[in-house]
Amino acid sequence: MGDSAQENFQGQAYQPQEEVFFDDGRETELLHFVTNHDKIDQIRGNPQKVLDAIDEFGRTQKYLMNIGEYKSKTVVDLIKKEKPEVMVELGGYVGYSAIAFAAAQRAAGGKQYFSLEKNPEFGGVIEKLVVLAGLSDIVKVVVGPSSDSIRHLFTQGKLQQIDLLFLDHYKPAYTADLKLCEELGLVGPGSVYAADNVIKPGNPPYLEYVRSTVDQKREQYRKPTEEGPKGNPNLVYESKLVKGWEPSGVPVS
Repeated sequence: MGDSAQENFQGQAYQPQEEVFFDDGRETELLHFVTNHDKIDQIRGNPQKVLDAIDEFGRTQKYLMNIGEYKSKTVVDLIKKEKPEVMVELGGYVGYSAIAFAAAQRAAGGKQYFSLEKNPEFGGVIEKLVVLAGLSDIVKVVVGPSSDSIRHLFTQGKLQQIDLLFLDHYKPAYTADLKLCEELGLVGPGSVYAADNVIKPGNPPYLEYVRSTVDQKREQYRKPTEEGPKGNPNLVYESKLVKGWEPSGVPVS
């Protein structure tokens, strides 16, 4: 997923992706880099400048598995078009997408942005950078397994609808979490989904599900061996593939 109008990657790419490229301390290093930046006074309260500082770290220090400025533009444009009141992202990492999308959502009149992140250290980084960006009035960070967090928010009455769902977490969980949202009635006609990395590294089960017909989904729904959430087989999706660029400069979808 990314900006389909971007014919060539422009600008400085992130550092090369190493064999170990996350959860090795670089997330905390990023937080220190941003909060100790010599332009911190200009960064504070400015979402775009926080994103610029995160990109600067990725370009000059270590690779970060962010969605990046090119692919994030696709979702920002979608937010401007759809004007979602409630957004949920599954997989927040260090907060790049939360900051980029919540800023656009608030500008479009949105009210709530939930960032669900399993890793507590990553969740702590998200919270601090969200505060730095001045977005704590709209962004709520929820730490824990995505399915548990969705159920908890729903049962507590804190989440009753999802206008735009962004999936960028553990790839095998895409389909199960979407089905869970369908089952709980959090998504339905009019809901919009944006899923990253469906080509690289790839997510055939998710693509198969959202591209299935109602009859195909009803057949799977009736199978007694089906495990986990069964979803709502009556929903029909329009699926569109948008190509883009990783922060490393590699063209993917």
